[in-house]
Amino acid sequence: MFKPNNPDDELAGTEQPFVQHLVELRDRLIKAAIAVGVMLALLAFYPGPAALYDLLAAPLVASLPTGGKLIATSVISPFMVPLKIMLMAAFLLALPVVLWQVWAFVAPGLYSHEKKLVMPLVVSSTLLFFIGVAFCYFFVFGQVFKFIQGFAPKSIAAQPDIEAYLDFVISMFIAFGLAFEVPIVVIVLARMGLVSIEKLKAFRSYFIVLAFVIAAIVTPPDVVSQLALAIPMCILYEIGIWAAQIFIRHTQAPPDEAST
Repeated sequence: MFKPNNPDDELAGTEQPFVQHLVELRDRLIKAAIAVGVMLALLAFYPGPAALYDLLAAPLVASLPTGGKLIATSVISPFMVPLKIMLMAAFLLALPVVLWQVWAFVAPGLYSHEKKLVMPLVVSSTLLFFIGVAFCYFFVFGQVFKFIQGFAPKSIAAQPDIEAYLDFVISMFIAFGLAFEVPIVVIVLARMGLVSIEKLKAFRSYFIVLAFVIAAIVTPPDVVSQLALAIPMCILYEIGIWAAQIFIRHTQAPPDEAST
């Protein structure tokens, strides 16, 4: 007669001493650091820090008057800014490996239905973050810089500082990358049972207001960047509700695991 597996048996033999956990964590961190280091070395060889900087600065340079350039107000800025950009690019390129190491560290302690929940979320959240960054770079930057330069009097020669520009770019990348995680947050909240689909739908009008408040806080005080962040957040919220309904149906715990 078939006997359902006990969920405790599923994790039997996976317990490890605390010190062994620390050793494994160290090994995973080293492997993640090596992946970042390899990407950093490859980027230093090709295309090089200067080319990466030119690529990142292209949206702003394109909006400047003919002959306009960015300036460095610090002695070490011409060295440090391209290096920071290269480090950021290396981390983003190595992110799949970093996340895989995180997954390999936590996976042994998860039940099978939890693994089915985590892996799709990790992959989709990574893709959504990259999509948010790409949306910011290819669309938002161009529109925002043109809008800002359109208000500049002709007597003003725009010469942005490269370090200030890098800080602006990083903050915008983080803002848009995290904003595009809205569907993941909605799915997790619904899957954990913290909120129901009906409550998420009822919260829709409040979320629209919240999205515009967040956009006003994390973006520059111009209407273009605020709309460019708030509107996708509202759309992604709707996508999250739709995806949560599908995700819940396909990742419910088996009866024997859910009863424990």
